[in-house]
Amino acid sequence: MSSVSFMDRLLDGVEVDWKPLGELGELVRGNGLQKKDFTEEGIPAIHYGQIYTYYGLSTTKTKSFVSSDLARQLRKVEKGDVVITNTSENLEDVGKTLVYLGELQAVTGGHATIFKPGSCILGKYFAYFSQTDKFSSEKRKYAKGTKVIDVSATDMAKIRIPIPCPEKPKKSLEIQAEIVRILDAFTELTTELTTELTTELTARKKQYNYYRDKLLSFEDGEVEWKTLGEVAQIGTGSHDTQDAIEDGDYIFYARGREPLKLNVFDFDETAIITAGDGAGVGKVFHYAQGKYALHQRAYRIVPNNTMDSRFVYHYIEANFYTYIQRASVSSSVTSLRRPMFLNFPIPLPSLHEQARIAAILDKFDTLTTSIAEGLPREIALRQKQYEYYRDLLLSFPKPEAVKPSVNA
Repeated sequence: MSSVSFMDRLLDGVEVDWKPLGELGELVRGNGLQKKDFTEEGIPAIHYGQIYTYYGLSTTKTKSFVSSDLARQLRKVEKGDVVITNTSENLEDVGKTLVYLGELQAVTGGHATIFKPGSCILGKYFAYFSQTDKFSSEKRKYAKGTKVIDVSATDMAKIRIPIPCPEKPKKSLEIQAEIVRILDAFTELTTELTTELTTELTARKKQYNYYRDKLLSFEDGEVEWKTLGEVAQIGTGSHDTQDAIEDGDYIFYARGREPLKLNVFDFDETAIITAGDGAGVGKVFHYAQGKYALHQRAYRIVPNNTMDSRFVYHYIEANFYTYIQRASVSSSVTSLRRPMFLNFPIPLPSLHEQARIAAILDKFDTLTTSIAEGLPREIALRQKQYEYYRDLLLSFPKPEAVKPSVNA
């Protein structure tokens, strides 16, 4: 990679000094800010919890604001400062950093420390280093607590940061700036790819839904209509969720999105399965083939020989939720009863036409599922690639033993 080759030349023969963070700038502990203090507008404010739930590495604007009266009592964050989290329920989120690049002065509160970089370090360079395994292993040494983990500002100041070419401040900052430039480019590429892939998946889903609705729409008089109870057998299972066995031999359809396992089966057939209550009501459907077990509050729909089972699956998946919403007297449906299934209207085109429609929708379904499954893998791959180059660029040799600083 050309950027890495450039860095190899830039770092050729360069000395590296590992300095405690406290020697590289000023660390100011935040105070006082709570979520209840937020206002619709006012002075920009950074809450420590938002650093690991909302922000990325840097920001020019804040999510929240506080009144000017409260802001006068809080610690100030200037452009170029780095806000560091001190507290979280897990170690990973402790020591997370946010580089503030806004033009307006901001404020922050307790459980956060403001790092005001000195003349020999770039705030963004430090922020990128704070993402590495080396920084993580250092902060682990100072972590205190079990349920709530804390690394104090005093201990954060002891964590050593690699400073290239310390005897030549100008070149040191040039090296840091080049590392930041490369990592910014990787971050931008990763973000762009994630956006493109997500947009592609959304477009494919819309396309699939459009063609599905077109294929499953029938004009009055075009086909015969039946109720589901006339063309399918409908019933429930007998098991409870607690019956599940982790390494069971048969699929156990319960009320959730993911099937469980059991060592016994109830049915050996082709059926459409859906939950009778819970969060998945009218939204989660399974297509069962072969031997399976069924929850006592899950329904099985077994089409008769006048219906193509895949056609029934697609039609129910597309229309059943809307049907139960219209049939319900309340705004939300949390439980289904057998009559709701029995009375569900379903079209009855010829078996040949049912099979044709089902085959088209199966192909669309396969394509959409493939994209949906590939998206997280591709994003994870790009993230690993970014982390590889980040760690490569920030991997400076560290002496076996570093003499403790008198200021540590």
